[in-house]
Amino acid sequence: MYSIGIDSGSSTTKGVLFDGTEVVQSVLVPTGANPKRTIKHVYETLNTQAQRSGKSVYTVTTGYGRDLLPEADKRITEITCHGKGAAELAGEISAVIDIGGQDSKVILLDRDKNIKDFLMNDKCAAGTGRFVEVIMRLLHQDLFDLDAFVSHAEPTKISSMCTVFAESEVISLLANDIGGDSIARGVIASICDRTAIFAKRLPLEGRIFFSGGLAQFGIMRTELERCLGLEVVTHEHAQFAGAIGAAKIGYMKANHVY
Repeated sequence: MYSIGIDSGSSTTKGVLFDGTEVVQSVLVPTGANPKRTIKHVYETLNTQAQRSGKSVYTVTTGYGRDLLPEADKRITEITCHGKGAAELAGEISAVIDIGGQDSKVILLDRDKNIKDFLMNDKCAAGTGRFVEVIMRLLHQDLFDLDAFVSHAEPTKISSMCTVFAESEVISLLANDIGGDSIARGVIASICDRTAIFAKRLPLEGRIFFSGGLAQFGIMRTELERCLGLEVVTHEHAQFAGAIGAAKIGYMKANHVY
């Protein structure tokens, strides 16, 4: 039996097909305006692959849209799934910091990689991936070029603590001939500083795993590491941590592995 884990997020929907040892297939698509249709598409894509292999599936959903797939066998909170997925990807870690499209999460793990405590911030978009997307669009830059764009820039201080006001501040900075790369670098510093202040409300120590869409950018990891004063690690599949965790839990339940 295979398991399917789907993380239906505000910006993207991630899904994986898991055979108990490794990810057989992965899918990542924009969630768009119809998350129900998107999660259905991800499920059907992965289930088709399972059927071709002659395998039945056990499906677990997580994230904002976890209740939108009738075919799901189980629905689990993103905190549990992100913790399990991060431990699967990174091994020896003590906590997870996830910066998603519209929220950020800090998850403290015990020695057995179980959830010990967590914090979630979904009140302000200025510390999320959506904020970076908005600013890069304002600067007429491709988000995926972020690392190269800011590689030689000195950060400009961004003082606004709200996305709406920060946009106005960026426009003013551009009008005063401040370089777009310095502005973007300042936005990164601002997000990481806010995230670190938020995360330090929990007793962090050891190695921290960085997940979410922004984890794919090296500048985000190094800046977050500097702000925390702790080692921050990530993985090429860090954006799939929630989906991998869901699939791992699903496989264990379906095969009675505990």
